[in-house]
Amino acid sequence: MNLLITRHDKIGDFVVTLPLFKAIKEQYPNTKLTALVSRVNFDFAKTVDFIDDVILFDKNDLKTTLEKIKEKKFDASISCYIDTTLGKLLFKSRIKKRVAPATKIAQLFFNKRVTQRRSQVLKTEWQYNLDLAKELFPDIKLEFSRPLLDIKTQKEKRVVFHPGFGGSSDGNLSLDDYINLARSISKSSYEIVFSFGPDDGKSKEYIENHLDFDAKLFDSKISLYEFTKYLASSYLFVSTSTGPMHLAGATNTKTLSFFGNTTFASAKRWATISDKENQNNFMLSSNYSREEYLKIEKRLKEIINV
Repeated sequence: MNLLITRHDKIGDFVVTLPLFKAIKEQYPNTKLTALVSRVNFDFAKTVDFIDDVILFDKNDLKTTLEKIKEKKFDASISCYIDTTLGKLLFKSRIKKRVAPATKIAQLFFNKRVTQRRSQVLKTEWQYNLDLAKELFPDIKLEFSRPLLDIKTQKEKRVVFHPGFGGSSDGNLSLDDYINLARSISKSSYEIVFSFGPDDGKSKEYIENHLDFDAKLFDSKISLYEFTKYLASSYLFVSTSTGPMHLAGATNTKTLSFFGNTTFASAKRWATISDKENQNNFMLSSNYSREEYLKIEKRLKEIINV
């Protein structure tokens, strides 16, 4: 089968589709898998060894995107997230079987609609994505080899704090508490790193101006794959629910993660794709208490044994 799998939004949203790719490739190795992704994920998707080809979803040039889809002559497509723009694009591409969740008005452009009711949050987002495979592969086992991204690297005694704010998370520590958290282990044998994405300039400036202990500031201007490799070599990644958290989880690096205290934003929906024992998830409101912060600090010290 020549199969297109689409997820044309943010980093974390794409990472939670990777179990779908991997389960299909491992159990049906003759299936050619092509990913349709947004620009932020394009180069990274090319590095994933269980993805055969990548097409850019160019929102500024949908005509070229359509031409590239058409020339590949796909037998079927699976879309993990849909909107009307994507729906029209795949409808025009004349792919015969177009699988998508039965959600939004955009479902009208798909002829294999799967009722999932994701808003009930009965499972994680990556499990919902994996379920879509059953529509084309009825006998598929919903499992894959772990870690999801098997990046060979040496583990370092490094704790990475990433204060950036995720798209799905309403819960996060304040910048002062990220500094407090890092300071609480500053006398340990672990290297302390603060990492920042391209939109985190103000956070970086604030933390740089308020540090009173040794810590490295890491501006992640490297490629997404190189950043993932860096996370894979780290002992612990501390952040809110954001794309880099999902990258860390995909490599099975330990995570200490903060989620909003609503069902939609919770770990129940957005937990990482890692072994349970490597996940340390906390639900936070915007006005979390001192007691809640101290629980997080206590857990951090337990994880690194100080």
